[in-house]
Amino acid sequence: MNPVGLILIIATTVFPAYQLFSLPNVADQIALFSQYLGLSALILMAWGQILATRLPGTEVVFGGLDRIYVLHKWAGIVAMTAVLLHDTIDAEMDGLGRESALNELAETLGELSLYGLLILVVISIATFIPYHLWKWTHKAMGALFAAATFHFFFIMKPFAMTDPAGLYTGLFCLAGLAAYIWTLLPDRIRPYHKYTVSNLEKTGGALAITMTPTKKGLKAAPGQFGVLHFKGHRSDEPHPFSFSKISEDGSLRVTVKALGDFTTRLEGSVKVGEPVSIQGPFGRFRLFGKSSEVWIAGGIGITPFLAWAHALDPNSATVDLFYCVKSKAGAPHLSELETLAKAKPNLRLHLIASTEGQRLSADIIAETVVGDLAQSTVSFCGPVSLRNTLQSGLRRFGVSSRRFHFEEFEFRTGIGLKNLAAWVWERRASKAAVNAS
Repeated sequence: MNPVGLILIIATTVFPAYQLFSLPNVADQIALFSQYLGLSALILMAWGQILATRLPGTEVVFGGLDRIYVLHKWAGIVAMTAVLLHDTIDAEMDGLGRESALNELAETLGELSLYGLLILVVISIATFIPYHLWKWTHKAMGALFAAATFHFFFIMKPFAMTDPAGLYTGLFCLAGLAAYIWTLLPDRIRPYHKYTVSNLEKTGGALAITMTPTKKGLKAAPGQFGVLHFKGHRSDEPHPFSFSKISEDGSLRVTVKALGDFTTRLEGSVKVGEPVSIQGPFGRFRLFGKSSEVWIAGGIGITPFLAWAHALDPNSATVDLFYCVKSKAGAPHLSELETLAKAKPNLRLHLIASTEGQRLSADIIAETVVGDLAQSTVSFCGPVSLRNTLQSGLRRFGVSSRRFHFEEFEFRTGIGLKNLAAWVWERRASKAAVNAS
């Protein structure tokens, strides 16, 4: 995550506090604080809409699209918390005049948006909710944000919309609404590249889909991904897929494993000649290639490393690729990787098959890697549980979090209560062990 983007969001959210508490002749500071909470919630909701657009340039400011989704999620959660506090702490002030019918309507819409957003946020962070319903809630959130914007514009408040506080927050609301309208536009209106499925190949329990551009293709870097819309597929929902190969002729390949409803249906229905639209490229999971590296792939997480392996300079530093699979027969693109490893002596492939009783650990990595592991760059793509285990274990060998790179491919991650509880429990058990000794 780019700290510049995070600082930008925090700064723009805190700034209204200065505007409000600089207002003259406001005696009720508690109500004024509640007013600030309302403004900060609107700004955070506006940022949430802006971050959802996938517009060019957002990754430069905020980091990869995976990090942008994390920011989007937490902006919504913090905004909801601010809205609840705003509703709990009385924001009404004396001496603002008599309410009109428009003011009362604004109050009503504010209440509706509060409870509507509360329900939708709960649905959104509940990872057991089906994807199609989860996606619908995100569309509905924008409509409730519009209701909250109406509430802000026409509610009685201690400043006018032409005052700095009104103009500042009002512009954020309008930017958020414009972003929401952008996300509602059909995919055919938004920028995309046209491709055609040119080849299908089964590989180790997965399906490799090669696509060729019909006109000008996108310029993707190894490790990036695109948001694909298979036009001939009965589900019109676009989904993100990493490119497992980027060819010089402009063709792209993605490798799909049936892990959910969409990917299962896709494997059985995609056909050669089918049109595909691709938005992107996205992601900042890039090949470094300057010092010795360790690549760790879990299952279908091999896809970005395949593109890296093809682009790897045979004269660059040594790369140790640990490929964790259930079985050798079920490992996608294994023969392709073995061929690449033979052609590039600096690419060392290590297959870890669980059916053969093998389990990857930080100790095994440290024993296998030649040279100082603490000076190596570690890149990971795979299950979160494996990532957490290895990242924790590699700290013992001097691998800092700055040298451990990964992408958040699980965009629906809830709010991390399980991880927080596990961390608290581990801390408690560690302290108990220290005290006992």
